[in-house]
Amino acid sequence: MNKNGNLREVAKVFFKLGLIAFGGPAAHIAMMENEVVTKRKWMSRQHFLDLVGATNLIPGPNSTEMTMHCGYERAGWKGLFVAGSCFIFPAVVFTGILAWFYVEYGKVPTVEPFLYGIKPAVIAIILGAVYKLGKKALKNRQLGVIGMLVIILSFLGVNEITAILGAGLAGLLWFGLLQREKGNRLFSFLPALLINAGMITAKTISNTKLFFVFLKIGAVLFGSGYVLVAYLDGELVEKLEWLTKQELLDAIAIGQFTPGPVLSTATFIGYQVNGLRGALAATAGIFLPSFFFVLLLNPIIPKLRQSRLARGFLDAVNIGAVGIMIAVTVRLGQEILMDWKSWMIAILSIVITFKLKKVSAVWIVIGGAVLGYILHFV
Repeated sequence: MNKNGNLREVAKVFFKLGLIAFGGPAAHIAMMENEVVTKRKWMSRQHFLDLVGATNLIPGPNSTEMTMHCGYERAGWKGLFVAGSCFIFPAVVFTGILAWFYVEYGKVPTVEPFLYGIKPAVIAIILGAVYKLGKKALKNRQLGVIGMLVIILSFLGVNEITAILGAGLAGLLWFGLLQREKGNRLFSFLPALLINAGMITAKTISNTKLFFVFLKIGAVLFGSGYVLVAYLDGELVEKLEWLTKQELLDAIAIGQFTPGPVLSTATFIGYQVNGLRGALAATAGIFLPSFFFVLLLNPIIPKLRQSRLARGFLDAVNIGAVGIMIAVTVRLGQEILMDWKSWMIAILSIVITFKLKKVSAVWIVIGGAVLGYILHFV
């Protein structure tokens, strides 16, 4: 297939995922694994795992950065930008429409009946990916111990990036230093970006100020959507006083129940502050750093596999990432599986995922939405 054909394929795959990617980063990565590894074989499962592990160590939305990695693997740097843009686009459009409803009418259309079924179905999709990635990542007992420690630390409230970095250091010690390898160097793959967007007051909110505020957040944001809440609260509510706490919570809620990255919350906030142009400025600002981080990181990852020392680090980071996915799945289950109806949707989706392996995640999400809509009124 020619390069233009590859770009069209990349656009098609990630636009589709952008339309159905509910459930947060773990679910998004699970859907990606099914599309690009199992179905299309763009890369090996080992390389996909390496990308997942490394992505956890840089700022920005993990699942969105994974789309960029996958696009890069299939169609070079152009594929990186096409994949990321196509994945982000549906979320930005949906969030923008809901922002308009919110500003005009003070509320958004009711979508809860559909989400009621989508959320349990997403658990099955994540479990499918955890099973496949876990089999590849679990190469020996030592990595199993590291993975278990990451899961325990996650439940104890340790930050995701701290747990994964700790896993990497444990792997570095066990597989590298303790085995007395000499002459290898660990490649540095944590690009730094220092952006000073401070000293902005809320007296005049221009789109330029919006852009740079969200650019700063996108450049330093590690962790989950809960971490995003803390960043936005400190910057937009406490410091700049652009939003009230209730407006911020409404914006976060919108980002959570639209498909795609939760960082589309920036679109909602930008629209609240400065209309359509504000939405575009905020969206561009928060996602732009990720494109450049991935562009710098992707070519380095294969080189890490050439060093035994770096390979030990990366293997441990990979099992740590799987451990985080397991912890996230358990937490989701605790939050979502509250009655017999949600349990029924989850179990049915799990059976389909593991027994009918050729069924696409698209149909599992759609089926969950329809069944949830029906059962919501029972």
